[in-house]
Amino acid sequence: QVELVESGGGSVQPGGSLKLSCVLSGNTLSSYFLGWFRQTSEKERERLAYLMGGRDKVYVADSVKGRFTVSQDNAKNTMFLQMDDLKPEDTGTYFCVADERLEEILLARAKYWGQGTQVNVSS
Repeated sequence: QVELVESGGGSVQPGGSLKLSCVLSGNTLSSYFLGWFRQTSEKERERLAYLMGGRDKVYVADSVKGRFTVSQDNAKNTMFLQMDDLKPEDTGTYFCVADERLEEILLARAKYWGQGTQVNVSS
């Protein structure tokens, strides 16, 4: 049984940083494409970044490029989202996802979703 567990959310002031972690259990990262999504009160679920487990190539959405970085540690079976220069509009629930097919990540139909971690950015 594959499970994704996010952590690292919290409250931070504008301009601050957070690093989210997503631990995959039940299989190895290299078996999947993985991504980060967020849900805010104003927008539909937004795809922020994705990568292929075990590979170097990553994608980061233009809306957060330059501020957010996605990475992985295969030894820890963990994907990360480093978020810098956070803004109030980054407030929301952040989810990590996994699927064997990239198309399902792109369409927000990934087979596996974490429970989400809340990020609050305010002064």
